[in-house]
Amino acid sequence: MQATIKADRSLFSYPKYWPHCLGTAPFLPMSKEEMDALGWDSCDVILVTGDAYVDHPSFGMAVIGRVLEAHGFRVGIIAQPDWKSKDDFMKLGKPNLYFGVTAGNMDSMINRYTSDKKLRHDDAYTPGNVGGKRPDRAVTVYAQRCREAFKGVPVIAGGIEASLRRIAHYDYWSEKVRRSVLFDSKADMLFFGNAERPLVEVTHRLAAGENIADIRDIRGTAIIVKEALPEWQGVDSTSLDRPGKIDPIPSPYIMEPECDSEEKNSKSSEAPDAAPIVIQPPQKEKEKRKPWENVYVKLPAYETVKDNKTLYAHTSRILHQETNPGCARALMQRHGDRHIWINPPAMPLETEEMDAVFDLPYQRIPHPVYGDAKIPAYDMIRFSINIMRGCYGGCTFCSITEHEGRIIQSRSEDSIIREIEQIRDTVPGFTGVISDLGGPTANMYRLRCKSPKAEATCRRPSCVYPSICAHMDTDHKPTIDLYRRARNLPGIKKILIASGVRYDLAIEDPEYVKELALHHVGGYLKIAPEHTEDGPLSKMMKPGMGTYDRFKELFDKYSEEAGKKQYLIPYFIASHPGTTDEDMLSLAIWLKENKFKLDQVQNFYPSPMATATTMYHTEVNSLRKVTKDSEEVPSAKGEIHRRLHKAMLRYHDPKNFAQIRKALVNMGREDLIGRGPQHLVPPETADEKRQKAQRGRKGERALTKHTGLPPSFQRKSNGKAGGKSNTQNIKSGGRQEQSSGSNRSGGKGGFSGNQAVNVGNKSHRPKAQRSR
Repeated sequence: MQATIKADRSLFSYPKYWPHCLGTAPFLPMSKEEMDALGWDSCDVILVTGDAYVDHPSFGMAVIGRVLEAHGFRVGIIAQPDWKSKDDFMKLGKPNLYFGVTAGNMDSMINRYTSDKKLRHDDAYTPGNVGGKRPDRAVTVYAQRCREAFKGVPVIAGGIEASLRRIAHYDYWSEKVRRSVLFDSKADMLFFGNAERPLVEVTHRLAAGENIADIRDIRGTAIIVKEALPEWQGVDSTSLDRPGKIDPIPSPYIMEPECDSEEKNSKSSEAPDAAPIVIQPPQKEKEKRKPWENVYVKLPAYETVKDNKTLYAHTSRILHQETNPGCARALMQRHGDRHIWINPPAMPLETEEMDAVFDLPYQRIPHPVYGDAKIPAYDMIRFSINIMRGCYGGCTFCSITEHEGRIIQSRSEDSIIREIEQIRDTVPGFTGVISDLGGPTANMYRLRCKSPKAEATCRRPSCVYPSICAHMDTDHKPTIDLYRRARNLPGIKKILIASGVRYDLAIEDPEYVKELALHHVGGYLKIAPEHTEDGPLSKMMKPGMGTYDRFKELFDKYSEEAGKKQYLIPYFIASHPGTTDEDMLSLAIWLKENKFKLDQVQNFYPSPMATATTMYHTEVNSLRKVTKDSEEVPSAKGEIHRRLHKAMLRYHDPKNFAQIRKALVNMGREDLIGRGPQHLVPPETADEKRQKAQRGRKGERALTKHTGLPPSFQRKSNGKAGGKSNTQNIKSGGRQEQSSGSNRSGGKGGFSGNQAVNVGNKSHRPKAQRSR
């Protein structure tokens, strides 16, 4: 299926740069010796990455390097350099065109720290799974070292870390709003999203002699400017979604589907006291200009949003409305005396372009320099295949929309089959089992909006919430056909599906659920309802448990018909914005009633720029127009509160009994303490009482209402838990506890971001940042 939003120029339509005659490198060189063997005297582009170099289409540096190589450019890679000096950044010499820097497939802070901000000692993208091979805020550090190594060489930042930090953003680790990473890194340009298209254009223009300071008009890029670009018309963001005005829209998720109507509404509602904008006189045009063309939105300044949570929430809401490449406007945000200018997103790749990217000559193994060292992320994906990009689910905790976009970009069936055959015939250790045919979501392959006009103009944050859009195609036949053809290939014993299944879509086509249950599940299927209660689900933009129950009914039915014992393994998030203590208790009771004992659990991880992170920081519901009367969103903050929410997911772990008992007492739910099937945790044992007494005699500080327990735990006179007090930020001394299954959000290393690491489960699979 072809993309309905077309680019002006095909990705591979440029004339090849002159070194193409040197041929294809077996591996992109990582040393001068490899360059000499290839006959290179220099590199045109040098890519610096925080990941080990694996020549595989799941690793961004490999994708970008091979795409540029296909255009004739000589590309070298500096992987996991020693960032403490400039020496490692000089080992390939001076690049002729630019340095491209990325933190890798994951945001460097999420890679190095758990959701409780404890340092990790492992790194799935490093040989030997060794931690500490990349710095905190790697994009900033790498860019500055490149500047030191060769002054005057352009530096371009990309990948998931740059993409999610392109504007002023809340930073969970420093607990403050930070500037755009473009200012901190001092890079010349930033690419966001799947950036093959803008990167190829920029590289050819630099090769043609243009100065990078003059390249300002490319989609999918951000630059620093003194003033708005000429011939662009400005509109203040508060005229589009004015904070303080009561929103008459009855549903928080309904938005105008057509940009034309939104533009008319915004003009009529513009307030007289809105910040002044210098409007360029419109140019005479033969054809009527679309209302979003050459229009930029002026966002509240960094200096404003860093202290004003209402305007921060408003800014986040506007940014998420401007993600559709068909109708997105440019964004401009002041930082001091300069501005970050963000061009509209790049046009998605069409099927032929996707096929060409994945058909490039990847070796599909790590660079030989690593010898026999294991790279866990590679081991996870070496027998898996990425069949599509993007996700229109819009889950607020997920970063796919901000990075890859809502529009599904699918490969052709023939291209996927060729890759399966290549794995079968060339990858060492292949046993006949393909570990996954998927992507950000397993079952969105070739699912697109049935209306080209709606797809090109829609500003809804999700195509499936609160219900599936009438324009959305839910026919899974292309996916079913792909599965059947793949598993019938000679030498293929099994095709497994490991990517997350969007079960609200799957139940729209029971034949897909049947196909899945009969042929593509290895005993267990992981799905992600995330919660059972409407409060947190509405803040996640996830369907209710009725949808889960319907999917389970179908899955169990078809598994039984096949004579197989197969089980669903649900994932849940603790401490997500909008989750009260009562919500977590209800989830724990549901788990107990359904006989689930979760091994790995996850606390919400506030990744940069996600809508849920905005709610966490501001405690305002930014899913609807932000006003002075906006809904307050409770968020568990601080070690004690977050630890309790996570403990409730593991109600069966004896280590959590004391903490849960104390909470139940303070919530007036002593009826859940006991040894019967209706009880959540057992009563205190004699040994526990004795140990508690001993701790008290030694003068240890016990957890009581006087030692920082959230007010929501302190029983009111009516025996109920406190209400809005859940939003209080509870401070706690000492180190925060390790999260065994914390959200590991990440993205495609390099600039393309094909497959980022799944957010919220322990898998290191480099998929786009977790779609559920």
